[in-house]
Amino acid sequence: VRNAMQIVGFMEDEMQSVLELVAAVLKLGNIEFKPESRCNGIDESRVKDKNDLKEMCELLGIEQSVLERAFSYRTVEAKMEKVSTTLNVAQAYYARDALAKNLYSRLFSWLITRINGSIKAQAKTRHKVMGVLDIYGFEIFEEGDNSFEQFIINYCNEKLQQIFIELTLREEQEEYIREGIEWTNIEYFNNAIICDLIENNKNGILAMLDEECLRPGTVTDETFLDKLNTVCAEHQHFESRLSKNSKFLTDHSLPHNCFRIQHYAGKVLYGVESFVDKNNDLLYRDLSQAMYKANHSLIKQLFPEGNPAKVNLKRPPTAGFQFKASVGTLMGNLQTKNPNYIRCIKPNDKKASHVFAESLVRHQVRYLGLMENVRVRRAGYAFRQPYEPCLERYKMLCKKTWPHWRGPAREGVEVLLTDLQVPAEEFSYGRSKIFIRNPRTLFFLEEKRKQCLEDLATLIQKIYRGWKCRSHFLLLKKSQIVVAAWYRRYSQQKKYQKIKSATTVVQSYARGWQARKLLRELKYQKRCEEAATTIAAYWHGTQARRELRRLKEEARRKHAVAVIWAFWQGLKVRREYRKFFRANAGKKIYNFTIQRIMQKYFVGLKNNMPSMSPVDKSWPARPYLFLDGAHAELRRIFHLWR
Repeated sequence: VRNAMQIVGFMEDEMQSVLELVAAVLKLGNIEFKPESRCNGIDESRVKDKNDLKEMCELLGIEQSVLERAFSYRTVEAKMEKVSTTLNVAQAYYARDALAKNLYSRLFSWLITRINGSIKAQAKTRHKVMGVLDIYGFEIFEEGDNSFEQFIINYCNEKLQQIFIELTLREEQEEYIREGIEWTNIEYFNNAIICDLIENNKNGILAMLDEECLRPGTVTDETFLDKLNTVCAEHQHFESRLSKNSKFLTDHSLPHNCFRIQHYAGKVLYGVESFVDKNNDLLYRDLSQAMYKANHSLIKQLFPEGNPAKVNLKRPPTAGFQFKASVGTLMGNLQTKNPNYIRCIKPNDKKASHVFAESLVRHQVRYLGLMENVRVRRAGYAFRQPYEPCLERYKMLCKKTWPHWRGPAREGVEVLLTDLQVPAEEFSYGRSKIFIRNPRTLFFLEEKRKQCLEDLATLIQKIYRGWKCRSHFLLLKKSQIVVAAWYRRYSQQKKYQKIKSATTVVQSYARGWQARKLLRELKYQKRCEEAATTIAAYWHGTQARRELRRLKEEARRKHAVAVIWAFWQGLKVRREYRKFFRANAGKKIYNFTIQRIMQKYFVGLKNNMPSMSPVDKSWPARPYLFLDGAHAELRRIFHLWR
């Protein structure tokens, strides 16, 4: 459900508010009341278990004391006076049920408005719309179990049947007469008399029910039935046991607290019990104001009349009045549309497959008016259209009317049908419309029009392709001229550039030869000047190298004498050191060996160091016995430090 609401466009806070309201309606049914007697003898009611009330108040964000007082007291305002009265248990239950119904009804209406606003087209222009009206049909329960709900549902079905009759039977026959078509009138039952019995503003059942609800004094279902017996006693579709018409006095199938209406679908027996209460369905102003005080954004929208700054002392409309207004709006909407009907026939009362109850189906076909509708359709014309649209649609089928007909549209249609050799019995001419009896004739016209459209499409394609090819050829011709002009220009420019570049090359070769000749003369002169300097430098270099070789030879001889002397001094020192080394060699070798063993021990200890975990007591084994003390001391220090 949340996913579907999110797809439609509900925000997260709106979904949460809807779920809270539904939960509040469910919690509201758990609230019960107990009677209490005051010292003055007046009975009042109290909430039996306040935990249920507390849970509901938490869902709606209402103070518990405010809602509890609204269930126990009622404030009546008359001009400048306010009177607060206590509610007994029955009245408290009535207030609870009225609040639950209003919460659920207003939430349902808000959802419908919200969804319609979310899915409606956003374009400003008006488009054609298509809607589906799905109704349950007549509700007929067991004898005496039909109440106010079934009464208003059946009233809605009567109105829908009435508009079906007007749009399919009466209007079609009236159209034939209006157009001057020869027609034999087909009789059918018009249920306008039944609708008038229910909705007449003066003597209708709904009007008398509202009058009883608004009348001061004691008002009960029996007084309402007495009023019906008085006003509707002579009506041919109304029956009552207590009616002035004595023919029903011996009818024991008609109880005293019931009345019977002969609807177009059959006779329905209604029990008047709770008719007045269900029609009133009043929500006390204290409850509306309590709902408006809630810290719930959606509740404030659903109960705008609870605003203390906008108190309305008028009595709210009754349920019957609201339903009648809603049905009137629906009928007005259907009158402006072009409705199509799908009639569902119930094959049997057992909801079983492959079972066909002939009497039940015959009854439904009869009271739905399908027989009269079939007779009208069979005797009438399947298709009708004004002359102008008909001529505009089919004028291409005749050379005399194509492409433009000069004259009245009716004469054009006559010429068209005569040229097509349509049999005279297949159509009739009305004052403003052409009527075609058989759908096959219409299909014939449509098929001819389809073929003609294909031929016209072929002709249009041929003309278009020829124009396209000519346009393409002219474009190619124009392009060839432009390309040739540009090519000639390019060729001349290229030839000029070649001559210009050749001239530049010849000039550059001449200037280069002159420059190279001058450069050779300058180079020869410079070489002659540099030759003497080069010979003098070579001679000075030869003398300097001879002197350098002499100095190097003298230095090598001096170095050889120094090396021989150093070797001799070293030999004498080594002879003296050998004598000293033989006396201390063992001790030095021992110290060196111990040092290497210690280095190896510490390096191995570093590589095999235990983990840093306090529970790990492992320690590497000592490699040599003389390291036992140091090994134990290192182990102790490591564990203490860790």
